[in-house]
Amino acid sequence: MSNVPTPHIGAAKEDIAKTVLMPGDPLRAQFIAETFLENAVCVNKVRNMLAFTGDYNGKRVTVMGGGMGMPSIGIYSYELFNFYDVDQIIRIGTAGALADNVKLRDVVVGVGASTDSNYASQFRLPGTYAPIADFGLARAAVEAGERLGIPTAPGNILSSDIFYNDYEEALMKWQRMGILAVEMEAAALYMNAVRAGKKALCLLTISDAPFRGESLSSEERQTSFTDMMKIALEIA
Repeated sequence: MSNVPTPHIGAAKEDIAKTVLMPGDPLRAQFIAETFLENAVCVNKVRNMLAFTGDYNGKRVTVMGGGMGMPSIGIYSYELFNFYDVDQIIRIGTAGALADNVKLRDVVVGVGASTDSNYASQFRLPGTYAPIADFGLARAAVEAGERLGIPTAPGNILSSDIFYNDYEEALMKWQRMGILAVEMEAAALYMNAVRAGKKALCLLTISDAPFRGESLSSEERQTSFTDMMKIALEIA
């Protein structure tokens, strides 16, 4: 019995490309498809988690929303890697700057993804696992940024389970350990990828800086972060 369609993805297996770009917001997936892809076709509408498959410079690419948080991207990336035979997922999302030298709209390459999540416990490892991106994808992203004239900041990010944290000093503690920015999905994506023998990378655009009280509007977050989209498409 086939595993596809799944309870969360209604696409046929052949509808999904080997490379998937995964923003959190499904409307951002639609924006990318309409702005950058040729012959784009909507291949998933289940739970309104829109997915589109089309062509970019002769390459077949799928762009699909992944939702918010590790449980959500954990489900979608697992099904894409294990049931749809996707080779690589490039998350393109937003993040809050923690490092002083990371500014609004900067593009961060998540080489490592520290986390406060218990996601790794399912693997029953005899120690603490360090989720990291595929090195080839990370290097390609930095090089693509150089070619496109888009500066990137590669380094360690934080994938947090908590958006509203009752422990007010938590982010300051992570900042002291050299964390560039905080988001909520990459660590689960990286773990799912390596467990499946696949590749993953997280590219982030800085949407706010909590320590400096800076932020962009929801509309800007949805449609204006084209630099990371261009880098992701270049390495797809």
